[in-house]
Amino acid sequence: MTTTTTGKRRPLGAPDWVRWGFVVFPLIISIPYLTAWWSWVLFGVTLVASAPLLPAAPASKPAWVLPTAMPVVVAAAGALWVLEPNSWMSVAMFSTTFYTLRTFGRALTAVVLVSSAGAIVSWAVVHRLDWLNWLALFAILIVMVLLAASRRDRAARLEQTELALARAQTATEEHARAAALAERARIAREVHDVLAHSLAGLALNLQGARLMLVRDGASPEAVAQIERAQKLASDGLSEARKAVAALREDAVPAQRAVADLLAGYRLDTGARADLVVQGEPRDLDAGVTTALVRAVQEALSNTRKHAPGADVDVELAFVESHVELTVLDRQGRRPPDAPAAGYGLRGMAERVALLEGKLDSGPGEDGWRIHLTVPA
Repeated sequence: MTTTTTGKRRPLGAPDWVRWGFVVFPLIISIPYLTAWWSWVLFGVTLVASAPLLPAAPASKPAWVLPTAMPVVVAAAGALWVLEPNSWMSVAMFSTTFYTLRTFGRALTAVVLVSSAGAIVSWAVVHRLDWLNWLALFAILIVMVLLAASRRDRAARLEQTELALARAQTATEEHARAAALAERARIAREVHDVLAHSLAGLALNLQGARLMLVRDGASPEAVAQIERAQKLASDGLSEARKAVAALREDAVPAQRAVADLLAGYRLDTGARADLVVQGEPRDLDAGVTTALVRAVQEALSNTRKHAPGADVDVELAFVESHVELTVLDRQGRRPPDAPAAGYGLRGMAERVALLEGKLDSGPGEDGWRIHLTVPA
């Protein structure tokens, strides 16, 4: 079993065992030929140096262990092959050389090639080989070099192919996403240009019709029907704007959201509702935008309830480190102090407190005033 970086273990793969087996098996069958003490020293060095080949070695071992061990295995196995000609240590030397050539960089492969070539020359000199056997041994080494280069090139081509496929897949997904976004933008434009404009015109016409009915002394039932239709048109306009924003995947700026609320208030009541923006508008966090919009909603709701028909002035100021919002309804008189804060004002204060902001609300000279400051 092999320890991975996640702390779990995976089964040993066949190549893991094979690489290590090509070193250990020749060592085992060479034991009967080991007579001198230095042979056993080389035996131990080869066996210990081959341990990093085992997949059971911890995955957290230093990166230098395996590259350092490979030249040691090649040198020790080659020396043992030269000194004990009847052993099979040439198999360990050549197999480790091939693995190093196929896996590691140029510097390490050069060291391993020099070690292998030195072992071949030493073996040939010590045992007085003829030139044909010399060529045969070097031919084996050259074949291994060519095979290793071919394997490395094949692995590089496969990696490039996988990378090209991944890039093509990414490009296809981006193209599909761009096409979807373009279609959604087109639908959003159609909804905005057709539905939203139509609903806005309808709401204005209904407002005019309601005023005319009131002027001409129409029955309360007729006025109520027009008011309900006006309310439906206003709600539909708000929903259409939300749908456009959702289709475009755009976050609605705070100043636009507040302007939409004031437009709805004007359509509902016929009263004046103005927004003044000071400073340079900028993108705000979703929590800050929500707090500002909810504050205006609550202020307009209270105005409808306690001062119907009152004009409303809203000021949104973008300061360097924070945003200030002031909502004032113009009742024409100083309103009485509220006996206790309602749930709406209490929820507004809690929302602002979560943002480490400050909220002040209370009666002013000619109406109710809400002022909040939020870091942004």
